[in-house]
Amino acid sequence: MTWRCTGLGWPPEARIAVLRWEGGRISPLTAGKRLGFRAEGERVCTGARGNPCPGRVVVAGRVTRALCGECGRLDRVGSVAADGVPDDPRVYRVYLAWFGPGMVKVGITAEERGRVRLLEQGAVVFSWLGRGPLMAARRTEEVLRSALGVPDRVSYAEKRAVRAALPGHAAERAAEVAEWYGRARAVAGWGETLEPLPYAAVDHAAAFGLERLVPGAPVVRELVDGGTVAGTLVAVAGPDLHLWVAEERQIVLDTRLLAGWSLVGADPAAGVSVPLAGTGARSVQDGLF
Repeated sequence: MTWRCTGLGWPPEARIAVLRWEGGRISPLTAGKRLGFRAEGERVCTGARGNPCPGRVVVAGRVTRALCGECGRLDRVGSVAADGVPDDPRVYRVYLAWFGPGMVKVGITAEERGRVRLLEQGAVVFSWLGRGPLMAARRTEEVLRSALGVPDRVSYAEKRAVRAALPGHAAERAAEVAEWYGRARAVAGWGETLEPLPYAAVDHAAAFGLERLVPGAPVVRELVDGGTVAGTLVAVAGPDLHLWVAEERQIVLDTRLLAGWSLVGADPAAGVSVPLAGTGARSVQDGLF
């Protein structure tokens, strides 16, 4: 049986991450679960905004957005990130997210989504800053970024590099968030257009399973036709699966690289036969299998 993956999600009703498949099926991702799959054929565009790609265009294996040019443009129509819906009537929240020492960002998300956006990004700790209409939230986001000197994004490579070596106690992880929250509240003006929210750190270390990680795990660079990834699930953080594989080591798989591939089941003991990058990657053949 072949299933085509559409990516990973954090549905609030499931309370854990799931892999999504064409046709609406999902696979819950619980720690200790044995996983094994083999990629087949070519990776094709997943389409935009719930619509299949009319041309089933082939996309490169290393890109994290499995969209062709046309579907990529369509996907940004009506996108909040691209300011495509300035009249969105929903309530939005501004948040402060922490991914590791010195890695802080300010962002916005629809209030109805709760903390899902923070889970998707792999935020280890976060606190809400304020709530209100979309454009007021967007202006506050920009004001705080400029005033605090924080970036608009933190790369997944940076997040992975520190994830296995974060402070072990929640209070230590939250300390920097509390400091930045105080700085954000001290910035004048934004509290007049948004409703400020009290500081309350939310810690995702347990939800992600960070205590089970080891430093220096190599990362899957891309899937290839016939390539296998198999092992035991250790943790899920943002879009990343951390797996114990053959040779008694961990690897990291960014599930955004799965989207668009047709996958078939493989023996969970089969190990890894796709290109890896990073520590320990030298023993894996880099090519087609």
